[in-house]
Amino acid sequence: MRHPPRLSLLVIGAAVALLGTAVAPVVTASGATPACTVEYSVTGQWDTGFQGAVKITNNMAALSSWSLGFDFPAGQKVTQGWNAKWSQSGTAVTAANESWNGSLASGASVSAGFLASWSGSNAVPTAFRLNGTTCNVDTQPTPTPTPTPTDPPPSGGAAPKLRVSGNKLVDSAGATRRMLGVNRSGGEFMCVQGYGFFDGPVDDASVKAIADWKANTVRIPLNEECWLGLSNIKPEYAGANYIAAVKDLVAKVEAHGMTPLVELHWTYGQYTGNSAGCSDVHATCQKPMPDAQYTPSFWSSVASTFKDDPAVAFDLFNEPYPDRATSTTTQAWTCWRDGGTCPGISYQVAGMQSLVDAVRGTGAKNLILAGGLAYSNDLSQWLTYRPSDPTGNLVAAYHVYNFNTCASESCWNATLAPVAAQVPLVAGEIGENTCSHAFVDTVMKWFDDRGLSYLGWTWNTWDCSSGPSLISNYDGTPTSYGIGLRDHLRALNG
Repeated sequence: MRHPPRLSLLVIGAAVALLGTAVAPVVTASGATPACTVEYSVTGQWDTGFQGAVKITNNMAALSSWSLGFDFPAGQKVTQGWNAKWSQSGTAVTAANESWNGSLASGASVSAGFLASWSGSNAVPTAFRLNGTTCNVDTQPTPTPTPTPTDPPPSGGAAPKLRVSGNKLVDSAGATRRMLGVNRSGGEFMCVQGYGFFDGPVDDASVKAIADWKANTVRIPLNEECWLGLSNIKPEYAGANYIAAVKDLVAKVEAHGMTPLVELHWTYGQYTGNSAGCSDVHATCQKPMPDAQYTPSFWSSVASTFKDDPAVAFDLFNEPYPDRATSTTTQAWTCWRDGGTCPGISYQVAGMQSLVDAVRGTGAKNLILAGGLAYSNDLSQWLTYRPSDPTGNLVAAYHVYNFNTCASESCWNATLAPVAAQVPLVAGEIGENTCSHAFVDTVMKWFDDRGLSYLGWTWNTWDCSSGPSLISNYDGTPTSYGIGLRDHLRALNG
């Protein structure tokens, strides 16, 4: 999709500052009492700020509303929050329920997250009160380091190591697999707009909610300027901090046995031609092609980060549309594969071949996806122009919505079936803007009948008619559109 739910903020110059990676430790306060328990965690930390979360478990009688109180011991200040109404007076912090999550049955839990600033130290709160009742009374908080993505994944299932075998995806045992799941949007726009890393929570509970739909794949859109730490991005959301947040989400996805598909969504380069999403040179919208200045460096860095984890798959570029800029189909497909100077595009383009080369140049053998023209909706000449991959681990990617040109079985039979006969085919985005699921039902049936893969757009709580959004709550409550994908995945993988 090409429509962010938020507008861009002011952006400035674009000097490159490549940073190392770091993962902040998570500290957890937990204790069992007859009343309530609270788990407090720091899920990401940088020089001046951090991202935190609380998980509240009610062991009392059912509550119709709740309010959690605690004190920050070192002057930390909440700046933003979700899944609760956050407020602060001096050191006292309050998180009160939203209108939709006030009911908390006995034994039930609710999670909420926040962003905050800190200076000097980021000490953990030592006491929590749920509706005035003290929680965790028989234990003090103790630091527990979070395993980094290089550690063995926690219990819950190991993600499969997928590879190409003929026109199928198989795991390390040779069993045929399909990528069936969702997109988790946010990593492409929150950082460049100055809001954070992701849109909404990405804690373990929210990832588990995806797994509870019986999804086996999560596509994670990224922003190249945020990953590379360019100077127009707020430092707290750039470079090492951004990379650490992505690695943490990848690790959580894998811990639930799902395939993380990291994907480049927004890129550098000014384009003001036909179908331009913005006039900004910075990575604040979908561009017709990736840029030669930064994108190869992005993929070299991403591939180096994940090359020792073959469970991670790479999607080279969200939705190419050089066909809107050029005058002929041949020019468009040549631009797509070879890059360079492309008619109608003012910046130097990185073609798909150069991006495959950037990934493989690191020694990474991970699965690679490459989407076609017309916002990945046109694969008519994908086989003719497909890049060369020395590992033979290249997959065709396709996107389809009810408003696309190729959105009928006749078009799929004519243009997709020949591709799927030779290489694995993954519909990286499927969706509709009707707040219903009749169209995606048709898509899923066609793909099911041929053993192909698909991922619904998107696991975010937006308007299903403009997102389109699969959920109304990060606990996995589906929209009237999302219920079609949820019920279908559960029926397939129950």
